[in-house]
Amino acid sequence: MDTNTRKGWARVLLVLGRLVLAGSFLFAAYLKLKPQAAVPWSVASVKTSLSMFAMEVDSYQMLPPRAVSLAANTLPPFELLLGLWLLSGLALRFSSLLTTLLLGGFLTIMVRAYALGLEINCGCFGPGEQIGSRTLMRDSSLFALSLAVTIGAFLIHRRRSQAAVHDVSPPSGGTA
Repeated sequence: MDTNTRKGWARVLLVLGRLVLAGSFLFAAYLKLKPQAAVPWSVASVKTSLSMFAMEVDSYQMLPPRAVSLAANTLPPFELLLGLWLLSGLALRFSSLLTTLLLGGFLTIMVRAYALGLEINCGCFGPGEQIGSRTLMRDSSLFALSLAVTIGAFLIHRRRSQAAVHDVSPPSGGTA
């Protein structure tokens, strides 16, 4: 396989990874924000959903009540914005780095809860998903994918920067 073919495949894989991560964050935000029953979308139904999510955040036993409320009310909109940012592909190095840090934090918190034997819902993709080996494998896979996308984004940026430097021709050495 020649260099151009490898670069082409790397870009395709980078786009696919970015789209999977964007879809995951958009889906997670949607499931946390959507009304819990056959209730129409409204400000009140979203507040109820966020209150339900706050109970899941609180079950991790890590935050004081005010911080639980803040986390529960800001995390889903932040996931929505991060998903849209990943989807756009703009400043991919930074959006993917932020995604990797966020997923690393989520994974660390989940591993802690699992190690402590807390039988709780993870809250990752809405209510009712208990922390276990399956959720840990899924979140570990998303973290690994995010890390790969971040590394790929930085490598492609570096290659483009180096190519741009090499494409700039030195000034002509004529005499005046």
